[in-house]
This record gives sequence, structure tokens and C-alpha cells, in this order.
Amino acid sequence: MSKTLFEKIIAREIPSTIVYEDDSVVAFQDVKPQAPTHVLIVPRKPIPRIAEAKPEDQQVLGHLLLKAAEVADKLGLKSGGYRLVFNNGPDAGEAVPHLHCHIIGGRQMSWPPG
Repeated sequence: MSKTLFEKIIAREIPSTIVYEDDSVVAFQDVKPQAPTHVLIVPRKPIPRIAEAKPEDQQVLGHLLLKAAEVADKLGLKSGGYRLVFNNGPDAGEAVPHLHCHIIGGRQMSWPPG
């Protein structure tokens, strides 16, 4: 089975601007930003999407959310606020089948999204 785009970024086979990484997650700049700050944070473990996560993924998913908040703070988004987005499937806009959280901020967000 071939690697996803995100697995290739994690393996440094494709260049990307990494803003955070540890043993469980990697955060990098989105190549098509939708706001002044747009970073993706992904688990190193290739989970296709949230609907396919298993009970044993609970620890890495919780870690990903906590680190998303830390990355947002590091990027200066804490005081003004930011949005965390998970897309699940093609109708939601999922383009890469590797679970990822968009950290989006640096501008006023509208509601409803999309």
C-alpha cells in the first residue's frame, strides 16, 4: 500500500514547514492556507479518519488535541481564538485519508462554516 501525502511529510520524503513534532504527532504548515495561520497536526500513526479510529487510538487522539492547543498558543492564537477542524470523508472536504486536525486562526471566523 502506498504512503499518504502526510506519511511522506512525516518521513521527510516531501518538504514541509514543521512547527512541532514529538513521538506521536507532527504539525506543519498547510500548503493551501485558508487563514493567516493554518497548520495541520497529524498523528504519526496512519489513522484514515476519525470514523475509523479504534479504542486503542484514544491516547494518541487525546494527545493530538492537547498538542493542537499548545501549537495554537505557540503560534500566537490563544488570545484571539482559533478553530480546530476535522474533516471526515469526501463530503466534508477530506482530501488526504490520514486523520488530521486543521488549526486555523489569525482572522475572524464566520458561522456556519463551509
